[in-house]
Amino acid sequence: MRAGSEPGPPAPQSRTATGDRAALAPAVAAVRLAVRRALTGLAGDGPVLVACSGGADSLALAAATAFVAPRLGRRAGLVTVDHGLQPGSAQRAERVARWGREIGLDPVEVVPVTVAGRPGGPEAAAREARYDALLAAARRHSAAGLLLGHTRDDQAETVLLALARGAGPRGLAGMPPRRERDGVPLLRPLLDVPRDDTREACAALGLTPWEDPHNADPAYARSRVRADVLPALVRALGPGVVGNLARTARLLAADNAALDDVAAAGLSATRAAEGGLSVDGLAALPAAVRTRVLHAWARELGASPAALSHRHVAALDALVTDWHGQGAVHLPGGLLVRRHAGRLTT
Repeated sequence: MRAGSEPGPPAPQSRTATGDRAALAPAVAAVRLAVRRALTGLAGDGPVLVACSGGADSLALAAATAFVAPRLGRRAGLVTVDHGLQPGSAQRAERVARWGREIGLDPVEVVPVTVAGRPGGPEAAAREARYDALLAAARRHSAAGLLLGHTRDDQAETVLLALARGAGPRGLAGMPPRRERDGVPLLRPLLDVPRDDTREACAALGLTPWEDPHNADPAYARSRVRADVLPALVRALGPGVVGNLARTARLLAADNAALDDVAAAGLSATRAAEGGLSVDGLAALPAAVRTRVLHAWARELGASPAALSHRHVAALDALVTDWHGQGAVHLPGGLLVRRHAGRLTT
């Protein structure tokens, strides 16, 4: 479907069409294998839920999960979010839900959300509304995991956006294949799967993806990266650049995990008996560890992770390494941190 056209449903399929014959298509097999790897050994006996917009990535993911999960003795369901931002969005969401039921997914939910009035730009507001709705649905159904359809191309775009923002290793590590948010495991099985494979899988299964016009809107930074920046890099450096960017994220994620473990020990070691953190203890830490300790401590104090920036952590670090009597550091959430009697304290 062309962007901006009336939203339509995935073409309804028989179980045979999503079954063994389609497995002959390499792209279908690749998506199913990725889902199998993500679900194998998953803890809990609740269902897994697929977040499905009706786009090619989530559609291929939902179809693969419907095929793989029962073979692993696992129930699988689907949640589609209606942001209400485009004409016909409610009808599109209902069609996606109907298709999910037809291929055997259960439970299936349509969740309407209100984006207006949320903080941040429209893209960030829609994302937060979507995640809130998906997480709430996962908790309602005691889901063992929530599956998201981000692909290798999405990961490459995320790395480029983080690089443009001047992000550190944590930002350049991109999206993790698995993380827990508000008690719900978020799984991204397709981070090693090219976006072209999800489109080819949909074609092999006879599914017609919905093309979200926002994905082609140059008002959004990710859309510009997708349409202009990444294709330019591919032309200049070759097609391997997408996989290389995604691999960079994986490598940095492993490094980050190790540094986070060291920082956790550092946070414990620098706690002062009177409360707060010891300045001398912090000063003795390597800079890469110290800033992570300060970041973790700020979050522990209640600073919002989304609002906590490099600028805030750098100001905290200056209380340790560049102390000249400066005033308190203001952290998100109205928190004040000051240096007093050899300690950082609120």
